[in-house]
Amino acid sequence: MRILLFSGKGGVGKTSLAAATGVHLARLGYRTLVMSVDPAHSLADSFDLETSLFHEKTGDPLPINDRLSIHEVNIQKEIKRHWREISSYVSSVLRATGINDVEAEELAILPGMEELSAMMWVNQFRREQRYDIIVLDCAPTAESMRFVSMPTTLDWYMKHIFPFQRTVLKAVRPLANRVSPVELPTDSYFANIQDLFSKLEGIDQLLEDPRMTSVRLVTNPEKMVLRETQRAFVYFSLHGLTVDNIIVNRVLPSSVTDDFFTEWRASQQRILNEIDTYFAPVPVKKVPLFTHEVLGAERLTELARALYGENEDPAEVSRTEAPYTFAKRNEHYEVRLLLPFAAKGEVGLFKKGDELVVQIGTLRRHIGLPTSMAALSPSRARLENKILTVEMRET
Repeated sequence: MRILLFSGKGGVGKTSLAAATGVHLARLGYRTLVMSVDPAHSLADSFDLETSLFHEKTGDPLPINDRLSIHEVNIQKEIKRHWREISSYVSSVLRATGINDVEAEELAILPGMEELSAMMWVNQFRREQRYDIIVLDCAPTAESMRFVSMPTTLDWYMKHIFPFQRTVLKAVRPLANRVSPVELPTDSYFANIQDLFSKLEGIDQLLEDPRMTSVRLVTNPEKMVLRETQRAFVYFSLHGLTVDNIIVNRVLPSSVTDDFFTEWRASQQRILNEIDTYFAPVPVKKVPLFTHEVLGAERLTELARALYGENEDPAEVSRTEAPYTFAKRNEHYEVRLLLPFAAKGEVGLFKKGDELVVQIGTLRRHIGLPTSMAALSPSRARLENKILTVEMRET
């Protein structure tokens, strides 16, 4: 099974592009699911469908045709399926503080519940082999980062904190409940957590395997949007996911020659040049601005044609190596780049803001640095076995 994860700043058009990709894949013969992981769901709107269609069902995906289905995660249904004990306990604690029942139930929907519920669906579909490809329409960038980091965080909690916490609370619960204004969670609460963890088993390896999962970053040719796309690129790389495409949406087509757009065109061209430089060697696709809103199957097909032509296969594995990786070694950090054609005398390094710039002859690579490394400077570099390792230290 393949997973194509579409992410980007809110409003760049990632839902439309994810939906169009699903339409195209289904036309190529794949059993395809497009799933919305964004709490502000707009996937049904993209297909010009009534959102009530989802709520009439039991939570299963909604078929569009014999090869394509769509799915919006309904958190209320997910609470009943997976989170009943956890949600009930949180609600009881909130009610004890004086919050009324309705507010308590709303506040008991904790951050991350929707994303974890979506992961459980993906894992279930993988085990059932129901689909060939799942296209994930993710939330804006920050929430997407939480989505991909959750399996690792939960795994650490279950191995290091959960057993101790469950044992201690089991021992002190009878006494503590006599004096505490709020009862401690019962063992069924912890059983619920353990059950959730079992349903997520293997999802981290699935997301980090580039032969299974690819990230497609959607952006617009605007400076503010590009900066967030660059940060997303850094953090997906940091979490071990492979970005295999940058999709620049809403590029002014050459047919627009009105003077009103002269400055827009010049600005977009500058940003497009910067995108090509920054993300190389990751391919960059450009999608024109349409004269109409993209809604419904017919217009999604039109968008897919602009993105993929007639026969390009979006499910093809085009990249299996991250452009660069980060690591910490003893007292310093390292940035590692694959430079298959570089010779030692050709490589130059310098720092520009929160970017490390690597120059090979006339070619430059801009590497955005994570927050923990942004204040550091390159101290030394070595090129071995076609891998450039740059040591980053405090100056």
